[in-house]
Amino acid sequence: MRSMRFIFAIVLMCMSSVALADETVSVKVGYQSTAVSGQFAGIVNGVGTHIDMKNDLGFKRSDNVTAEAAIQLGDSRLSLGYLPLDFKGSGTLTRTINYNGQTYTAGTTVNSRVKADIYDLAYTYYLINMNDMPSRFQLGIEPAVKFIQAKSSLTNTATNVTNEVSATVPIPTIGVRARVALADFIGVVGRVGYMGYASNRFLDVDGQIEFSPVPLLGIYAGYRKFDLKADTSGVFLDMRMDGPYAGAFFRF
Repeated sequence: MRSMRFIFAIVLMCMSSVALADETVSVKVGYQSTAVSGQFAGIVNGVGTHIDMKNDLGFKRSDNVTAEAAIQLGDSRLSLGYLPLDFKGSGTLTRTINYNGQTYTAGTTVNSRVKADIYDLAYTYYLINMNDMPSRFQLGIEPAVKFIQAKSSLTNTATNVTNEVSATVPIPTIGVRARVALADFIGVVGRVGYMGYASNRFLDVDGQIEFSPVPLLGIYAGYRKFDLKADTSGVFLDMRMDGPYAGAFFRF
């Protein structure tokens, strides 16, 4: 958590140092509803059963508040986003599984939880930046790092004993960001990033519409899709997530 606070402090320091005429600071706060499918496991010495989030335990949607702070100076944009994901499910096991070194026999009723707090630190350099014309178009490359604080758990409902594993996984991505606007008050933003290495991968696809009837305030809505695989420190996650979001922003 200290590293995350340090990153937030850097972005806020950048925001407080606004001096150039063409720079823009924006803060967004929204709400996202995310569906999930995939598998998770707790691995000890290479042993652990992959548990299906839908078929085995009927995981529900995650509904959470999201946030992003960004600063743009000329052709450069620096942003930090935060998305907490919290999925829960329960069910009676139809097969014997091993999770984090413990065996759960078929017929055991369990509650389960998978959390993935995603901190998204991204830098965009606009190769095309027509931001001072009546119709605006921006297109740039965007390297980013997703810091994922992941945790999964199983609770035996008969004994009320919880078994959990956790890890923090940084996954870099490279992609593009584009924005098309007919005027100051309305624009469409698209973003895609991907990276896969070793047993980890992250695909992030995001599209949103911004509407700003007054210069400093606005609302936005969009749809975001993730494909996350993390296999480290006993934590295994292989999840596909997607869902709509909406919120409000201010900029100056």
